[in-house]
Amino acid sequence: MEQQLKELKALLTEVYDLEHANALLHWDQSTYMPKGGAVARGRQMATLGKLAHEKMTDPKIGRLLDDLVPYGESLPYDSDEAGLIRAAHRKYEKATQVPADFMAEFTTHTAETFHVWTEARPADDFSKVQPYLEKTLELSRRMADYFPGYEHIADPLISFSDEGMKASTLKKLFADLRAELVPLVKRVTDLEPVDDSCLKQTYAEEKQRLFGEQVIQRLGYDFSRGRQDKTHHPFMTKFSLGDVRITTRFRENDLGEALFSTIHESGHAMYEQGIRMEYEGTPLASGTSSGVHESQSRLWENIVGRSRGFWEYFYPELQRTFPDQLGGVSLDTFHRAVNKVQPSLIRTDADELTYNLHVMIRFDLELALLEGKLEVKDLPEAWRERYRQDLGIAPADDKDGVLQDVHWYADTIGGVFQGYTIGNILSAQFYETALKAHPEIPDQIRQGEFGTLRGWLTEHIYRHGAKFTADELTERATGSQLSIDPYIRYLKGKFGELYR
Repeated sequence: MEQQLKELKALLTEVYDLEHANALLHWDQSTYMPKGGAVARGRQMATLGKLAHEKMTDPKIGRLLDDLVPYGESLPYDSDEAGLIRAAHRKYEKATQVPADFMAEFTTHTAETFHVWTEARPADDFSKVQPYLEKTLELSRRMADYFPGYEHIADPLISFSDEGMKASTLKKLFADLRAELVPLVKRVTDLEPVDDSCLKQTYAEEKQRLFGEQVIQRLGYDFSRGRQDKTHHPFMTKFSLGDVRITTRFRENDLGEALFSTIHESGHAMYEQGIRMEYEGTPLASGTSSGVHESQSRLWENIVGRSRGFWEYFYPELQRTFPDQLGGVSLDTFHRAVNKVQPSLIRTDADELTYNLHVMIRFDLELALLEGKLEVKDLPEAWRERYRQDLGIAPADDKDGVLQDVHWYADTIGGVFQGYTIGNILSAQFYETALKAHPEIPDQIRQGEFGTLRGWLTEHIYRHGAKFTADELTERATGSQLSIDPYIRYLKGKFGELYR
């Protein structure tokens, strides 16, 4: 069995290397690639994707797993060997159900669609990308159909990012959360609006970059195993556990845009950098789900990065960086500004209270698309109507409407947005548990010390990689399954104090 396990690892490392070489091409496509490279890049990414898929579905891996799965079940559940066999088996089972030719077609199409989107959004031209999105919808349905027996057509797509989650589970979770959020949002937005004009002055991009990188280095992002670059839509990517990169975008008239997206992406990256190096080259060397991954970006961005204690430490340095803009702005004013609650059009700019409403709109729209209840050509108006209903505002154009998020233009329609809200819920659940173990964490944050919190997260979440499913990891870390209760307590406590 040990020899077979060694052979399995060698085959899985080849898959890992191809997948991460493809990630490097995607990173370059989103950062430095000239426009003229788009067609060839789509072909190159499709070729690597097809090779990785063929290697993952090699019958040799299937034969090894036939012998190793019973062996893994005989081992202690917590052992690395058992975890690797479980993760490899899940990946093999999913990969063998999707033909390699289809994956190549899908990868080529999404690469082309992404390139068209980068031109369509600034031009506010949905018609340019509409036929591509119609093709994406067709491919998304075909992908789901490779997994017969589903309860809802979105279920297989959801399981790619959040194993074990179903549309029915998410509908209930979102309904329960919505029932708590809507009255809370109304109570806050009925009050006099917070003045956030201090954030809307002119802030030089290079100074923003230097300050943001100083912050995330202090939080624990390791620049010897990472770097930050500019992109259209911020993201984190990984080429190995020793090379975990982040991207951001800057607005010189909005200090919060780059600052909080930098902290957000560093949260993703610290998760990946915290995985045990022994897992390198295997399916264990990644975050376990999109929801758990998002919990880390939201924990560092919001629970830590927008906290009063965090800014007690960092605000004096920010004032020194931008003395003309912030020298006369009090900490109280600045702290309230970065936590302003106001319905907005852009998901990534949304405050903590309204953010999940943006996610629920997208989740409902993609379900309607997959079910055939909504056509792509009607998506822009459906988007505007939902924003009128849920947030009381509507975009005047598609650039700030249906074109704002990259996800549908670079991935499937279905299974990509739910992780954001799951992550918000889990962020509070993990943080509340960390505080029970280490009540000194808030005082340490005021001193600019983040090692205790990061250490708890590493011990209970990061180091395990994909060894445990999200449900297993949450149960082990917090002693309970996913629950909205800690998140609601956090929101009511924080905004109750901020808005008195």
